[in-house]
Amino acid sequence: MSVTNLAPWLVTVGAGTIDRNFPADVILGDGRRLNGVSLYSGVQLKGKMYPVVYPGKSGDLSASLCMENSLDPNIVKGKIVICDRGSNPRVAKGMVVKEAGGVGMILANAASNGEGLVGDAHLLLACALGSDEGDAVKKYVSSSPNPTATIDVKGTMIGIKPAPVVASFSARGPNGLNPEILKPDLIAPGVNILAAWTDAVGPTGLDSDPRKTEFNILSGTSMACPHVSGAAALLKSAHPDWSPAAIRSAMMTTASITDKTNRPMIDEATGKPTTPYDFGAGHLNLGRAMDPGLIYDITNSDYESFLCAIGYNPKLVQVVTRSLVVCPMKKPLPENLNYPSIAALFSTTSRGPSSKMFTRTVTNVGQANAVYVAKIEAPRGVTMTVKPMKLVFTPTVKKISYLVTITADSKHLVLDDAGAVFGSLTWTDENHKHVVRSPIVVTQLDPL
Repeated sequence: MSVTNLAPWLVTVGAGTIDRNFPADVILGDGRRLNGVSLYSGVQLKGKMYPVVYPGKSGDLSASLCMENSLDPNIVKGKIVICDRGSNPRVAKGMVVKEAGGVGMILANAASNGEGLVGDAHLLLACALGSDEGDAVKKYVSSSPNPTATIDVKGTMIGIKPAPVVASFSARGPNGLNPEILKPDLIAPGVNILAAWTDAVGPTGLDSDPRKTEFNILSGTSMACPHVSGAAALLKSAHPDWSPAAIRSAMMTTASITDKTNRPMIDEATGKPTTPYDFGAGHLNLGRAMDPGLIYDITNSDYESFLCAIGYNPKLVQVVTRSLVVCPMKKPLPENLNYPSIAALFSTTSRGPSSKMFTRTVTNVGQANAVYVAKIEAPRGVTMTVKPMKLVFTPTVKKISYLVTITADSKHLVLDDAGAVFGSLTWTDENHKHVVRSPIVVTQLDPL
């Protein structure tokens, strides 16, 4: 649980990879090739082997992380240096190695980073390795009397498979503040993105970097969010009457949950399949979002009711809305906010089966005459019904509400590693032109 920016009026965006990468190999003296990533375009080693050293071998934490002034030039000069990822910036580690006289750097992921790799504009030859490969090179150094290595940078490759995958650094759910709202909402390209860059600083952002460039390769949810912002602007241009909630709905209900080979998206860090806690509704697909068929709209008053539902009194709600708000006498249910996803929370202490009901309203933004049929993929161990199962839209019937009932027995509910079970509800029109999908999350919550 690391996701932030949890308010339901925000679009919360995670990061995925694209099918472009910058592969490089660390070739060890025993002939093994360890696959990594490098953006370095300067002078290459051209296969020449150099001594390789791991400063952390002695147990010095600062040296293992290649912190400033932690490396002894007498030990690292003329050698390839292994630096552990963490604490100081990745590019700063490279500068420390360069200033100490190293000819190259191997940046090894920690176990917490897993196998997720990003390219950096290092000032010396550097290759990033995943946790497993990083451990392998450190074991080689500790077991060999004269360890050597070289770095082979391969440049740019496209058509990488699988793609997209969920970036290892991307924030994960569940929503720790309001678990009734699934977050993140969706993911978008956020790894090794070609982006505009200022000439006020070098591509590393370090004061000591003299290079100038108009573009840089950057990674982060800070790269994924602009993709969604740009998509939202295009959607608003195409549909000027759509609200922000309608735009978010269009992006979420048309998002892709598979990679380009039509297999489930995986986690970059672990290689395991991902869940809506990782990718929300899926990966942004702007072409489909332009014509979503149905949208889940939300008004300002709906958000006010949501704040009342989660325990805000009118005075606190006014801090957010800056206008007079009267909370309803009957407290609304936060899970009935007209969100394009559903999260069902069951008490861990309940005895026997219990049910949760959710009301949603969809607005037809496609052809005036349309019929949509529901397809239910109930989470494992859960019973789920939808009424009605068919939505018939006409020129005069543009909005229709439906009721979802989810029944589970907490005593016998077996959650997966993410602490939940997952399913979906999909509305499809008769010609299958529009497929409107909502993720379903069922989890357990200890009573307060």
